Amino acid sequence: MSTKLAKATLTITSRNYGSWSLRGWLLCKMAGLDFDEVVLSSDDASTRAELLLLSPSFLVPMLTHDGVKVWDTLAIAEYLNEIKPEAALLPADRAARAHCRAISGEMHSGFSNLRSALPMNLKAHYPGFKVWLGAQADIDRVLAVWRECLSKYRGSYLFGDKPCVADAMYAPVCTRFLTYDVKLDSGCAAYCSTIMTMPFMQTWIAGAKTEPDELEELDVEF
Repeated sequence: MSTKLAKATLTITSRNYGSWSLRGWLLCKMAGLDFDEVVLSSDDASTRAELLLLSPSFLVPMLTHDGVKVWDTLAIAEYLNEIKPEAALLPADRAARAHCRAISGEMHSGFSNLRSALPMNLKAHYPGFKVWLGAQADIDRVLAVWRECLSKYRGSYLFGDKPCVADAMYAPVCTRFLTYDVKLDSGCAAYCSTIMTMPFMQTWIAGAKTEPDELEELDVEF
């Protein structure tokens, strides 16, 4: 007698501030995975530490599926690519797939100045925000990555006309650029617009705007 598998669950934090939660959530949506959400309270000390980038290890988002727990965002991406190959979360071409993994890994492990100086905050907007030099270097690198991919693969997304792992990894950066009024060239601005108007992103943003919880540490007046 067959046993029906339990529905997957994805543990996330704040929709307004949780950039890693957004990445994991987008990946699950892109994969077409049927899942329930478990939202941790931002009052929890460990949750606040993750949102404020003070935690040594990020344990959210966490995907639980078929008895498996996966809590690293790139590990979630690889797991989803294995169980949902039809979703094509990674490019089919070997060279493009390696390129996708490389820039996704770069976002996963780098850009610390950008993260700390421009924290994700979907409810906020700071016109004329002054970006300090260290963060500007990170911004310049992100834009160089985008320009290379958009030119090489000639699509609306980084690797063609369908969103993939890399787009999920860079989606929170698009929100940061809008929040902090970062000036973009036409190509990068168009890419940000493509990401921000994705139905999945619109759903996430709508949820963030109704979120009652706030972190005063991330709502300072710049």
